[in-house]
Amino acid sequence: MLQQFLAAARQRLVEHIDPTLLLITLAIMATGLTTVYSATYDANNRLLAQALNMAVGICAMWAVAQLPPQKLMRFGVPLYVIGVVLLVLVFFFGIKVNGARRWLSLGFTRIQPSELLKIAVPLMLAWYFHKNEALLRFRHFVVAGVLLLVPFALIARQPDLGTAILVGAAGFYVIFFAGLPWRVIGGMLALAAGAAPFAWTMLHDYQRKRILTLIDPTTDPLGSGYHIIQSTIAIGSGGRFGKGWLEGTQTHLEFIPERHTDFILAVFSEERGLLGNSILLVLYLLLIGRGLVIAAKASTLFARVLAGSVSLSLFTYVFVNMGMVSGVLPVVGVPLPFMSYGGTAVVTLSVGIGILMGIHTHRMLVRT
Repeated sequence: MLQQFLAAARQRLVEHIDPTLLLITLAIMATGLTTVYSATYDANNRLLAQALNMAVGICAMWAVAQLPPQKLMRFGVPLYVIGVVLLVLVFFFGIKVNGARRWLSLGFTRIQPSELLKIAVPLMLAWYFHKNEALLRFRHFVVAGVLLLVPFALIARQPDLGTAILVGAAGFYVIFFAGLPWRVIGGMLALAAGAAPFAWTMLHDYQRKRILTLIDPTTDPLGSGYHIIQSTIAIGSGGRFGKGWLEGTQTHLEFIPERHTDFILAVFSEERGLLGNSILLVLYLLLIGRGLVIAAKASTLFARVLAGSVSLSLFTYVFVNMGMVSGVLPVVGVPLPFMSYGGTAVVTLSVGIGILMGIHTHRMLVRT
């Protein structure tokens, strides 16, 4: 009896876990932990905190993976409504830190509602398109655009351009996979190009300075150009094979700013070199590719567009962070998935992986 119970419990534990996604995610997490340790060797409490963050993320991943798409769909509308309401409350009652109003105080802790929208927006839009799948018309894409624009504008107003980009990208991917016509995409690109001068005037001074610094970081080497200059020095000094773990001079002499969060790739590149970066990039490509395969095999519109959005959102995280650290894109607050220190991002990304697992494993159960 005991053996049967243990066997059943073991089966229940791994029943909805996709081994490929899990192994790749754990490999990146392990790499992230070693890099966080190197970046914060003088503050070991951060390593323990990050390990705890990852443990919570894995638990969240497992819990979400148990939900079939039909149940997951029910969370779309309430999560979206709660998220937008919280964003409005941030606008009036939020805590202001370093010029940005992004947090709400609950007395015992602070929350950042914009993180909730990274999951709520694609869930809401996927539910909306699934509901109207039989009679999908152009007006439905317009409504979806409005549903996306509301949280995007509220987050950008905080200001938090990095999170706004991630939320906007996640929502756009759902709309794209739902069948947005290419002529509409072309029109949107033309409209964006025409509106660029107006958008420039809407940016904050520090945001405009980041874009100008991207063109020539040496114009302000000790100010807005400092991040890019130091990170590119660290990446270049790593060479082909890196200086070795815990041997990065740019890291340990504290030249790299935000070295355990947004710029952790600079730390990794200095210590592991081109070879390490290539392996890390392959792991990310495998993770994203597995997600897109799951999206292509999904049995419903909701599951297909949601899995596609989660997968390409991971791509956006990786592309924007790597571009930012290497000096190709402006500096925005986008972490490197499962590498950068931080609890909220790890849990949010883990939930995304759990969604992919649930979509894949429950589809397999339905088919058999």
